[in-house]
Amino acid sequence: MHPDLVLTNARLLDPGTGTFLPFDALAVADGRIARLGTGRELAAGAAELVDLDGAVVVPGLTDGHLHPVSGAERTAGVDLSGCADLDEVRAALAAAARELAAGQWLRGWGLDPNAFGGLPVSADSVGAVLDGVPAAIDLFDAHSMLASRRALELAGIDGPRRFEQGSAEVVCDADGRPTGLLLEDAACELVDAVAPRPDFEELCRATAEVLRRMAAAGLTGGHAMDANGQSLAVYAALEERGQLPLRLRIAPWVQPGVGPEELAALIRRQGEGGRHWRIAGAKLFMDGTIDNGTAWLERPDCHGESTGAFWPDPAEYTRVVGELHRAGVPTATHAIGDAAVRHVLDAVERAVAAHGAGGVRHRVEHVETVPDDTVARFAALGVTASMQPTHCTEYTRADHTDNWSRRLGEERAGRAFRCRDLAEAGARVVLGSDWPIAPFAPLGVMAGARHRRPARHPEQPPHLPGQALTPLQALAGYTLAPAWAAGEEDRAGRLAVGHRADLTVLAADPLSTPDAELAALPVRLTVRGGEITHRAG
Repeated sequence: MHPDLVLTNARLLDPGTGTFLPFDALAVADGRIARLGTGRELAAGAAELVDLDGAVVVPGLTDGHLHPVSGAERTAGVDLSGCADLDEVRAALAAAARELAAGQWLRGWGLDPNAFGGLPVSADSVGAVLDGVPAAIDLFDAHSMLASRRALELAGIDGPRRFEQGSAEVVCDADGRPTGLLLEDAACELVDAVAPRPDFEELCRATAEVLRRMAAAGLTGGHAMDANGQSLAVYAALEERGQLPLRLRIAPWVQPGVGPEELAALIRRQGEGGRHWRIAGAKLFMDGTIDNGTAWLERPDCHGESTGAFWPDPAEYTRVVGELHRAGVPTATHAIGDAAVRHVLDAVERAVAAHGAGGVRHRVEHVETVPDDTVARFAALGVTASMQPTHCTEYTRADHTDNWSRRLGEERAGRAFRCRDLAEAGARVVLGSDWPIAPFAPLGVMAGARHRRPARHPEQPPHLPGQALTPLQALAGYTLAPAWAAGEEDRAGRLAVGHRADLTVLAADPLSTPDAELAALPVRLTVRGGEITHRAG
């Protein structure tokens, strides 16, 4: 054997047991782990030899839920994610507006509804800073947009609309005048359709830079939860140019109103892609978000909202899931509210009863608030819980004074983001960021899962500390669990001969690193398929 790459003087960490393997070297050939042994045994004939000086090797970290291309486009505007109140929002928007040429659009992202305090999320609440400026500002959840008066005018939005998406809405005041708040994709697209978009090369450059930073943060892969716009063409172009450092599994959207031809086309396209990216599965939505009142809850929120499903006819969603399951297509369904999660589990149960399990592995994305009986069903049905713990730590508050918690009320806010309960009930819990909703750095997400505190304010009390994951559970959420969810546990997620050489090298043991220090743990090396995609220093 003449390996392509040998890592020596390494500590090889098993995410299944939390112990180190009895080897100090790893050899890679043809993109896979070819041998484990000692440096003396493996170094001879290596095309490249890297002495890790005692650094820790873990299986390549995989983000279970992200949006690389659409996120690269969305985050091109002014970043409002650090704005804690309306004064800060107005100042950031005013600074951005001063840089615009006449008639140029202002784009923003990361706007937190908590910044509005007791005021409604509306163009009037932001004030005069956007007068005459066409502006489209994504709220942090990416399920809603705040459009300025000028943007509404250019889009021809002058009143309410009806959409096939059940929770989509042009929010209007008592006089029927749009407030500027647009809920869900169908409503936001009215403004996106008239706003300028980057051309293909601009989108490629932005996505390549995002992916480069993801690799530098230790990511070797990601489950991309959309194929919107030019995403697939971008991935193909970047791979051809040698600028695709992550292994991507892509789930295109299936929306309400999908016809038989569209569904058949999606089924046919399963497995299409390149060497390091491919279409695998389908992404559906069962509700919206709690912050916007578009989740689907078993009881209304405190405003009397969040009472309906994203699919106007939930039975049609169930039928579509059955069709996909019968065709062997795994589904990933956005379901945040308790009624939405319950309906997804019911749909999977019916599909399995009708067609057999067939090895198809379904998932629920987010799972923000659910009762005990729902938790118990995940393991029984073999459904993966795909969760983003930093959505809890960054966008809710331990004292439940945030918008999300106030809408739900104390009881439901107190049984939220149940990562630990799901893991201990036997469910596989995949962790991720949902970038650009929250930062993508995997060590930061794992740290949030462990300490349950906001990254910017670690001195604050933890949010629902009983739901904190152990260090080993958090590591499994980025290694073993995403491999299983993808049906790839025989070739990914562990340091084993024959497995993919997707590797993340850390300066120290992530399991013994204190929770508060984990996010800052240096990433020394990132390897995807035997190719070094990031090398520190």
